[in-house]
Amino acid sequence: MLGPSGHIDSFTRDNLPPADQWPDMPLEGFEYPEWLNCGYELTDAMVAKGFGDHTALIGNGRIRTYKELTDWTNRIAHVLVEDYGVKPGNRVLIRSANNPAMVAVWLAATKAGAVVVNTMPMLRAVELSKIADKAEISLALCDTRLMDEMVACAKENRFLTKVVGFDGTANHDAELDRLALSKPVRFETVKTGRDDVALLGFTSGTTGMPKATMHFHRDMLIIADGYAKEVLGVTPEDVFIGSPPLAFTFGLGGLAVFPLRFGAAAALLEQATPANMVEIIQNHKATVCFTAPTAYRAMLAAMEEGADLSSLRAAVSAGETLPGPVYEQWMAKTGKPMLDGIGATEMLHIFISNRFENSQPACTGLPVTGYEARIVDGDMNEVPRGEVGRLAVRGPTGCRYLADPEQQQKYVRDGWNLTGDSFTQDADGFFHFAARSDDMIISAGYNIAGPEVEAALLAHADVAECAVIGVADEARGQIVQAHVVLKAGVADDEVTTKRLQDHVKAVIAPYKYPRSVVFVDALPKTQTGKIQRFRLRTGDA
Repeated sequence: MLGPSGHIDSFTRDNLPPADQWPDMPLEGFEYPEWLNCGYELTDAMVAKGFGDHTALIGNGRIRTYKELTDWTNRIAHVLVEDYGVKPGNRVLIRSANNPAMVAVWLAATKAGAVVVNTMPMLRAVELSKIADKAEISLALCDTRLMDEMVACAKENRFLTKVVGFDGTANHDAELDRLALSKPVRFETVKTGRDDVALLGFTSGTTGMPKATMHFHRDMLIIADGYAKEVLGVTPEDVFIGSPPLAFTFGLGGLAVFPLRFGAAAALLEQATPANMVEIIQNHKATVCFTAPTAYRAMLAAMEEGADLSSLRAAVSAGETLPGPVYEQWMAKTGKPMLDGIGATEMLHIFISNRFENSQPACTGLPVTGYEARIVDGDMNEVPRGEVGRLAVRGPTGCRYLADPEQQQKYVRDGWNLTGDSFTQDADGFFHFAARSDDMIISAGYNIAGPEVEAALLAHADVAECAVIGVADEARGQIVQAHVVLKAGVADDEVTTKRLQDHVKAVIAPYKYPRSVVFVDALPKTQTGKIQRFRLRTGDA
């Protein structure tokens, strides 16, 4: 039963899945008041608890306290309501790299009662337009350094009518910032319900069409009061750092919600390369790191060269499978276990994790408090321990797709969330990753849909046919590999390879480009003409 809503614009509540398509969501231990605004809880409420002078955000050459962050977000919230007419329930898109301004704008929009859609700076106009269409977004707030694609999207999109720039640097020199400077530092946070949607998390479907996952105000606090409190044991002395974009729910949790919920600090990097993270860890004595195994490999190499990362007490690996050797090397070098975990945009954050006291290599761990998991077959029957099956999970967060009944019924079955991962469970109850159950390619923590890359390649004049698969890669987990049939007369050489790669980077987000291109005379097909990608994966083409 949903609690009361503070939304004037009822779009998100109207487009929730029917109640009988929801997963079971037991909420014992996660009780919150009927009226709740997570933006307020992470700012004003923290000041009221005495954290006003504590460091909240580090980034772009500035350190900001909780009081400064609260004042900043309140000023912006005034602008959104008074100057741009944002009503509770309106969707607001934010486009930015990881920086304090993005966090401030997200919190301000949340306090104003908006439903926020955070997007990655790498997305192109065509990808942004799909998101604006799906969520019916009329207002976008964009770092002025990233305006081109956003403006191009607005010109073509039927819903997006206004794009407002903010300064992602520390200069406060953009339209939103200038208006905010004249506003009061007190703002009456909009009264939203705990069951009002606060965030739409977009995720690539295997088809390449984006799916929007719906997360309530209470969900944003559950992930902190569950995983961050139980597994990480966050304290006000912690300094968080990491590489996942804030546009990913993994990044938003790990680099904003978790530290701000407990009075800790977050160091935000626009270019979160391993080298930059090593520098910040050393300079700011970071204690908790969120990144993918690829980056941890580079950090191990940096330590061999003399880098001091001894301040790190928790190294969390997620986004892709943590190879056993990386865990073992980290343990040998630091004496501290690496925490592997699995989460999903649909579930908001990590729901199975190792613990400091019982971690082991090549093991994802045990469910976080409040969650339960099992390994099932195609009929949802639990399989014997040690057998590979589908991971099913349920807990206080769960999948609710925006206006997508077909996907909802695929993801949720008999009250359980089916994540699309194959796992085993050992005799002691620990969960071990086996493989993805679907065609999603996971490369260095990014989800990439093969059909989307195929569509980009097919738009090039040199390409007659193509098929895209994920292939194993030691550094990135998987890479995108394109099998391409060229049109007559086109040379199958390195020049053509680079031309096709550059084309894909220009059309869709650059991280999706095929790092490997294989030229073939024909693709394996069924009698009905369907491409047999499994034969490309097995090399039986």
